[in-house]
Amino acid sequence: MILHTTEVTPLSGYRLFLRFNNGEAGEVDLSTELDGEIFGSLRDPTLFDSAFQHPVMRTVAWANGADLAPEFLYELMRGTGRQAA
Repeated sequence: MILHTTEVTPLSGYRLFLRFNNGEAGEVDLSTELDGEIFGSLRDPTLFDSAFQHPVMRTVAWANGADLAPEFLYELMRGTGRQAA
């Protein structure tokens, strides 16, 4: 199975609620991951809140063209222990 997100909801504090096609869901904290030219601009709360489920790439994307691999997001979610049913 190729992993991808099926739901993306921006939360406060540079966090996202994500649901994956394997049925797992939870929060991902990106506060320590927002560096560099593309991702650093996501520190603007308005831009961060533009996060959406990209219909083609099937992962989180933002209005500025940034996106993150679903595998990376899944590993972050599993590492936090903040999973939902």
